[in-house]
Amino acid sequence: MSMKKSKKLVLVGDSALAEIAYEYFTYDSEFEVVGFSVEKAYLRREKLFGLPVVPFEDIETYYDPQEHYAFVAIAYRKMNRVRTRLYKAVKAKGYKLTSYVSSHAFVWRNVEIGENCFIFEDNVIQPFVKIGNNVILWSGNHIGHHSVIKDNCFLASHIVVSGFVEIGENCFIGVNSTIANNLKIAKNCLIGAGTIILRDTKEGEVYGSKMSETKPYNALEYFKVEPEDEVD
Repeated sequence: MSMKKSKKLVLVGDSALAEIAYEYFTYDSEFEVVGFSVEKAYLRREKLFGLPVVPFEDIETYYDPQEHYAFVAIAYRKMNRVRTRLYKAVKAKGYKLTSYVSSHAFVWRNVEIGENCFIFEDNVIQPFVKIGNNVILWSGNHIGHHSVIKDNCFLASHIVVSGFVEIGENCFIGVNSTIANNLKIAKNCLIGAGTIILRDTKEGEVYGSKMSETKPYNALEYFKVEPEDEVD
């Protein structure tokens, strides 16, 4: 049964993550999703779930920023740069960005979570954790006490982040990875599925499934991030 709705929400995006966000916000939040928005170059349909899909460039004419919240439902394309660019564009248009935290997640009382974050079910987030803006935690992760996840990160499922870990901006961490305690993951790192990290990393490194094995290419190259994709 859906919760009582007291706030109106527009989702930026119409791909799989936007469809998932629609389900979670609709059936496990106080928000009523009233529409979707996509940049004109990617606008392929007029409706999704019976709701309008409007051009992002003109979103304010459809949904007043003073009356609507927004959430940017984009995954990790271009090492999170697309989601970050649209997140900042939405803020510039005057919208309030909301976050979703599943009612089936365990989040300790003093955890700090920024805006435009999506916390799926079965995440365990221990005391004194700080999560920045524009972060996605897929289902089933353990985020250990006193850890920090900085802006624009994407963590897939069943990851163990031990205590006192710092994860830098724009990182992607794959399914079933483990990060030992008291480590620093530098920004722009790609940590592949099943990887065990036992030492600090360097910016832009790519790690495979063997213990702290570094790949011979850069994470930004892997995600085809161009200079024009960078967001100030």
